[in-house]
Amino acid sequence: MKKRKARGQVRRFLRRSTACLLAMVGIGMAAVTAGLPQSIGWLGGIQAAMAAQPENRDGPVPLWQRLLLGDSALLAQWAAGTAGGEGAQEETPPEEVGEEHDLEAVTPDKIQEKTISGSGSGYVNAQGISLFNRTEKTVDLESVAQGGSSLAFQSAQAGPQVLIMHTHGTESYARDGTEPYTETGAARTTDTSYNIIRVGDEIARIFEEMGLNVIHDKELYDYPSYDGAYERSRAGVEAYLAQYPTIQKVLDVHRDALVGSDGTIYKPMIQIDGVKMAQVMLLVGSDDAGASFPDWTEHLALAMEIQQEMNSLWPGLARPITLRTARFNQQLTKGSLLVEVGGHGNSLEEALAGARLFARSAAKVLLERVQ
Repeated sequence: MKKRKARGQVRRFLRRSTACLLAMVGIGMAAVTAGLPQSIGWLGGIQAAMAAQPENRDGPVPLWQRLLLGDSALLAQWAAGTAGGEGAQEETPPEEVGEEHDLEAVTPDKIQEKTISGSGSGYVNAQGISLFNRTEKTVDLESVAQGGSSLAFQSAQAGPQVLIMHTHGTESYARDGTEPYTETGAARTTDTSYNIIRVGDEIARIFEEMGLNVIHDKELYDYPSYDGAYERSRAGVEAYLAQYPTIQKVLDVHRDALVGSDGTIYKPMIQIDGVKMAQVMLLVGSDDAGASFPDWTEHLALAMEIQQEMNSLWPGLARPITLRTARFNQQLTKGSLLVEVGGHGNSLEEALAGARLFARSAAKVLLERVQ
């Protein structure tokens, strides 16, 4: 516990330092693009905000976090001017396809890159976390963070700690000249070298390299029938939990499907160290649909820890967490989460690159919970 607290303090220091650096970079760029007098005016505004900060120190989002999240009006003016001019609009949550079998064929002319940051309307930002709340619940992220997660592991020698599985195992990515797999549906294939199971292999490999004991369930629960996949995957998870009671975390790994009203296919993308890769989203279920799920906030707290770790190591890698009304079988263990690695517009290589960094971030958080 003391070690986790100390590491948390280090991460908070680094985030504060990063925020200050970003603020100074913004001012410096403003001096170049908008002229020195205007940038001096922004500097005065930041100084005034910092002077007023003690009156708001108990508020949900301190100034340094607002600077880091891009939620500060002091920097938003410069950001809007550089990102899209005077007519730039706030980011809104992308549209998700309701049913996988509604997908249309993916062609290169329909695909558009999009870095999803959660900086606009429709998102909740606090504690260095961005959340897209699709439920009727009011979520206090600060309280959730304080409540935390009770997830704990036995040692790897005691038995498997993590189960990686795929309710929709046939989900796949955009085909190109290097990935000419045979589809069994739009952006779907039973070929495990090209579908989401290949991504699960990569996550499992990183977890194991870092010292976690992992089982990877490669069953295709959505084939030949997509309907009823969650009922079948639940039975599969329950069987693994009965056989290996040391499993405390279940990762249900998917890829997303984001389609605009005009048919544009958005692929969530970030470039890190010159490498383009898919962004990764954590999805948390709840009891908002009426099913019993009393500890769903613990799952959200764990997702928040992983998102913070991802974005402290690789800023922008994590999409905002999504909170949904259904449980998605997450009630089965304290550590169950759903992971969306990219979307059906991404390539497999982009998804694998994002999955590697996600796995390293998540493993660091999980290893701190080994007793």
